[in-house]
Parts: sequence; C-alpha cells; structure tokens
Amino acid sequence: MAISALKANDGFKPVILIPVYNHQDAISSTLERVLTYNTPIVLVDDGSNDECKTVLIALSKKYADNVHLTHLAINSGKGAAVKKGFNVAYELGYSHALQIDADGQHDATSIPLFLKKAEQYQQAIISGYPEYDQSVPALRFYARYLTHIWVWINTLSLTIKDSMCGFRVYPLALITELINTEQCGDRMNFDTEILVRWLWRDLAIINLATKVHYPENGVSHFMVWRDNALISWMHTRLFFGMLKRLPVLIARKIHVK
Repeated sequence: MAISALKANDGFKPVILIPVYNHQDAISSTLERVLTYNTPIVLVDDGSNDECKTVLIALSKKYADNVHLTHLAINSGKGAAVKKGFNVAYELGYSHALQIDADGQHDATSIPLFLKKAEQYQQAIISGYPEYDQSVPALRFYARYLTHIWVWINTLSLTIKDSMCGFRVYPLALITELINTEQCGDRMNFDTEILVRWLWRDLAIINLATKVHYPENGVSHFMVWRDNALISWMHTRLFFGMLKRLPVLIARKIHVK
C-alpha cells in the first residue's frame, strides 16, 4: 500500500503497551517517564516472579486511573505478552498501541512524535529504527545485520529499516486480525516476524529514528541457544513463505515501478 494513499480517520485513541518480565528494578522509572505523556497504559505481566508481580500490582493501584494491568499465568515470551496486550487493548476500545520496553532502553521522549505520525497514518505501523549510543554491545549491533539481510530477502524489499526494535505503534484492528489468523513468534522472534507478515499483506510501514540506550546493569531475557534457534527457524519459515508469495511480491514491485 502506498503511504501517500493513507488518510487519517476520526477515532484515534492510542494506548501505551508495556510487556514486563522480571523488570521490578526498572519498571517504576519507565512507567513514570511514560505517564508524563498523558496516554493510558496497558501493562502485561509475562508470568513474572513474585517480587515483580508485587511491584506491578502496587503501580497499577497507584496509577489506577491511567494503568490497566493484565497477567499471563506463566512466562510465555515477549511476543506472547505483546499479543496479549494487543487483544486486551482492542477489547478496551483503543485504536492504536505504542509498544515500548520495560527496561528503559527506549527513548520515551519519542512518544509524542510516534503518536503524531500514527494519527496521521492510521493504517500504518510506525516502526522505530535505533540510533545507538556507546552503550550498545558490539556483538548485538553487528549481529542484527544478519536478520536485516534475511528480512530484505524474505520481503524482496528494503522497506523495513530495522525489524528488531520493539518501539512501534500498531493499528489494533489490523494487527489483532493478523495475529489471530497467522502464526507469529511468541518470543524474541516476534518483532521481526510481525513486520514481515505485515508487509506481505501490502500494508504500510513508516520508519522513524529513535535513540536507544542499553542501561548499565540492565536485565536481558535473550536466551542465546533457545532464541537463536527460534529466530533461525523463523527465517526458514519466512523464506519458504516468501517463495510461495514470490509471484505476488514481484508483481507488486513491477506495479510500483
């Protein structure tokens, strides 16, 4: 879908979605920064430990007018938590969800810009691509390009600038229909797979730069063997999915030209 064809509609009602798993030391400060932008928040507890659950319950009570807390019974992965949040937010009547991580690595000052762009282009995903500072681990920085290359192959497109940054705004009507009808990863493979499947549907993606900082003593839930295996399997599935869609993808490129 050409971005120029998109038009803003009435009824823009955004919510901020924060998946949380054992971020009891970071979530309070992250939430306080996000609350300054006067946008409702859905917190999704992804089966956290008792200490984190206690913190989340206390925060939801403290900010009861602005925060809705929902729980997954067991830890199911970032993707599963985000998908749960999409469905909850949509059922609550929101039109768009801005996803931001709980650990504080995303720049909350970008929230107004992302929401403004989402209101302007209400049928597009507004996808952050990171501008790193010196805190980024070198291995993570360079390893991302392996996924970038596979994404470009699997979409026959350079439209997606970065498929691994979780700072995004999603149109809830479209995204809930996608996740409830197509397979998408439940863990660290989610962020990439959802964008590829979105682009396969010929839906628009708008890339916006955003600063990313890796907090000192930050908690990472990336499990090297498990998550790398899931990501490799995801790229394999998407590659064969691309082959099935190859005539359509090529036809779109010819049409655009």
